[in-house]
Amino acid sequence: MKTCWAKTMATLLPPPKRQKLYHGITPPTPSIPTDAPKPNVIVQFVSEDNGEVLAPAVSIPADLSREAMEGLLNKLKPEDDPVPFAFHVLLPESTASKDKTRIPIGASIHADILAHPLNSQHFTDEDVFVVHCAPQSVFRVRPPTRCSSTLSGHASPILCASFSPTGTLLATGAGDTTARLWNLDTELPSHTLTGHKGWVLCVEWEAMERKLATGGHDGHVIIWDPKTGKQSGDALKGHSKWIMSLCWEPIHLNPTSPRLASSSKDGSVRVWSIQTRRAEFTLGGHTASVNVVKWGGVGQGVLYTASSDRTVRIWDAQTGRQLHILKDHAHWVTTLALNTDFVLRTGPFDHTGKKPASDEEAQKLALARYTAVLTNTPELLISGSDDHTLFLWSPFPTSVVHLPPANSGPSTKTKPTARLVGHSLQVSHVSFSPDGRHAASASFDSSVRLWEGRTGKYVATLRGHVGAVYRVAWSADGRAVVSCGKDSTVKTWNLKTYKLNNDLPGHTDEVYCVDFVADKIVSGGRDRTVKIWRN
Repeated sequence: MKTCWAKTMATLLPPPKRQKLYHGITPPTPSIPTDAPKPNVIVQFVSEDNGEVLAPAVSIPADLSREAMEGLLNKLKPEDDPVPFAFHVLLPESTASKDKTRIPIGASIHADILAHPLNSQHFTDEDVFVVHCAPQSVFRVRPPTRCSSTLSGHASPILCASFSPTGTLLATGAGDTTARLWNLDTELPSHTLTGHKGWVLCVEWEAMERKLATGGHDGHVIIWDPKTGKQSGDALKGHSKWIMSLCWEPIHLNPTSPRLASSSKDGSVRVWSIQTRRAEFTLGGHTASVNVVKWGGVGQGVLYTASSDRTVRIWDAQTGRQLHILKDHAHWVTTLALNTDFVLRTGPFDHTGKKPASDEEAQKLALARYTAVLTNTPELLISGSDDHTLFLWSPFPTSVVHLPPANSGPSTKTKPTARLVGHSLQVSHVSFSPDGRHAASASFDSSVRLWEGRTGKYVATLRGHVGAVYRVAWSADGRAVVSCGKDSTVKTWNLKTYKLNNDLPGHTDEVYCVDFVADKIVSGGRDRTVKIWRN
């Protein structure tokens, strides 16, 4: 008996079958067969822009696919050409989580809401589903998934990188006092730009791709011919400290000989005529480093500047006269973004690859693209600061710039449209999507946050980095965001789920800069290599 008992005790039973978990939660046992017909739900389509009702409320099967919903909406509003849409449902305010305020519909209402273990608790099939609709670009960018080239050449960390407006060239600046041009068709080096006597801190393309400007730690601005890699004229000298930021005059305002603005650690901004090689005027209102300068397209052109004196200032680009002082930040203002940044940067060039035959044609194309972004909104500005917050501003509700009286100072009464809070450490970078509908901000708190571009409302938090996030960039179709940071990775994010789309490892140290054009991402950093990522 003892022997039999010992044998019985030694018999090992198989472990119980593990239950599948969905994001750590056991899915409820379905009470009905999975192939049972799904209930119908009432859906009301409204515009994401202004809440306008787009079509009468309709009853549809809960499992109707997102693509079928898109086709239905286009049929219900036949006065417009069919366009692709993104759909989402807002979470109730009382239950909105710290990581998201909306539920994107990627498959169907049933799959993403009613059958979802995290979302079903907020909705029933008897609710009227208010589906917010955002038109998408008619073209689609394939998200990069692999490194196609690792380019060496710089002898020091790469500090800045920027694609040319057509996406055929890449410019990088580094601590080795040189800038470099790379051909993205062949993914090979093109030219080495030697002329600075200190670190190259910023590179900026003219929107017609005829010139490249670089700013250095030596306080000099140098203009280059990208076709030859040769310096165009003497360096532009005048700043007493290093250059923090550069920007070109928009092509729709000046297609023939756009001017260049430079901001400096010395607290000044200079506007340069490239033809005369002289500064037309100097903006001297700031009392500390001017960290960013942006050239807006409103009226005859305005300049936006952000400084460590905790202010954002707005200037008339024709006269240098100060128009507004925005004083709401409590610490250094380190980053600015315009909802027109993308079209101002790329000028007349769009996804079709068509090139203008003349300056006049380029001006018309650039103006049409600029105007299209401002169809339902004025030119908006987001500022980010070391005070952990961002502000959304609308300084010019119309396209007309109202100058203050000659005997009065700049206006200080302009108040922000919204205060964007949630980051727990300083904001390092902010960027609008190409259509201006959304904005993404990067922070030293290891997160990227998404915001509605026109209202500043919080949308979602993208978590995955394990160190400070330095920069973010958008794909040209506005469907993807890429970020880079201290953890030596580049990450792309799925904006339908607010989850990590692709982790792009390969750098061996911190990644300081990233840019996104067509279906290519470029990154560079402390390991002194440029990496190009493709689908």
